[in-house]
Amino acid sequence: MTKQVHLAAHFPGVNNTTVWSDPDAGSHIEFESFVHFARTAERAKFDFLFLAEGLRLREQNGLIYDLDVVGRPDTFTVLAALAAVTEHLGLTGTINSTFNEPYEVARQFASLDHLTAGRAAWNVVTSWDEFTGENFRRGGYLPKEQRYHRARQFLEVATELWNSWQDDDIVADKESGTYLRRPDAGSFTHRDDQFDISGQFNVPRGPQGRPVIFQAGDSDEGREFAAAGADAIFSRHSTLDDGQAFYKDVKGRLATYGRRSEDLLILPAATFVLGDTDADAADRAHEIRLQQVSGQTAIKFLEQLWNRDLSDHDPDGPLPSIDPLPGENTVAKGRASVRIHRDPRDVANEWRARAEADNLSTRELIIEVTGRQSFIGSPDTVARTINEFVQEDASDGFILVPHITPGGLDEFADKVVPLLQERGVYRTDYEGSTLRDHLGLTRPES
Repeated sequence: MTKQVHLAAHFPGVNNTTVWSDPDAGSHIEFESFVHFARTAERAKFDFLFLAEGLRLREQNGLIYDLDVVGRPDTFTVLAALAAVTEHLGLTGTINSTFNEPYEVARQFASLDHLTAGRAAWNVVTSWDEFTGENFRRGGYLPKEQRYHRARQFLEVATELWNSWQDDDIVADKESGTYLRRPDAGSFTHRDDQFDISGQFNVPRGPQGRPVIFQAGDSDEGREFAAAGADAIFSRHSTLDDGQAFYKDVKGRLATYGRRSEDLLILPAATFVLGDTDADAADRAHEIRLQQVSGQTAIKFLEQLWNRDLSDHDPDGPLPSIDPLPGENTVAKGRASVRIHRDPRDVANEWRARAEADNLSTRELIIEVTGRQSFIGSPDTVARTINEFVQEDASDGFILVPHITPGGLDEFADKVVPLLQERGVYRTDYEGSTLRDHLGLTRPES
């Protein structure tokens, strides 16, 4: 059976994707940037817009990291404002489960779901570093296994709060013409090792039953967390084979939780570069990568792995001959680097072998290792490749991250989307009103 392609748009606010030097690059804070981006996504019939989260300004060598975005408006404020200028587009926000509390987050998302008439989604994430935790009352950080344990409990409590209202808890009084709430609606009690709360939840059940749940972890714990309760999961796998392996692994975990394959969507993030021909697109992509990874950016990224001040290192020369410093990462704060996933010395040796084999300078190597899954080519090539990934079960669609804000999505909407529509694998109009409708997800029972 031919699958339908799902597409979404990531407002690129907390990474090095944006080409800041491009004259078309705009603000990541002014509301008009969000409006342009969201309206383009809706014009292209995308499922949803996705906002990442930045809880603290990043630092490196004791200074604010100035090669990335240096501000991030509050997620709920932006999404609530976008609800007024969009009609169909889903609105997905990344909210942390390590430092927030379930009642507050559940209430905010339930309110957003009502405000948008059923278009709200929550990307559940954990926070790994003590640096970010200093902003919050709880402080500190949690070890990896405790982070996911808290996240699971957090989502469980939020779901209980949403489900504390039944669909028929608000009834119409025919005599007075008013609506009445059943006395026990919203009642809840939850006690475990993370939360001890009770009371009455004060937001009725939303149009979607509960907001759509996204999860972004790629570890084994993250995959299991997604299989247990998420509606969609992101991945970083860039090749067809790797994507198929991830797809099969995650989908294979669903039966354990009594779920079907279609209950969880696999939606990797992806960049794209278009050209009149494939050769034109390749040339343009090369220039974009050079702009994204300047010599200064390459050194900053190198320092995150080496855990040293390498400001005197030549980005056009070879990699450092010295090894990375062991121990906690003290150079970069607020950035999840390769150090937290693998032994940095092993990674450094892999980089050296790759640089030697391909005769790459430091900057050229960083360009290679920081590249994301990208679709590069003519509009026809990109449309064909995206469809291939979906039909061959390497994904269910993609979350697109343009390199220019806010107009970087326009070209894709105008040139690639019509080709996918011609193939019959992408909608020509929205058929439902909620994000669950767009994603083909069923509404949870009350």
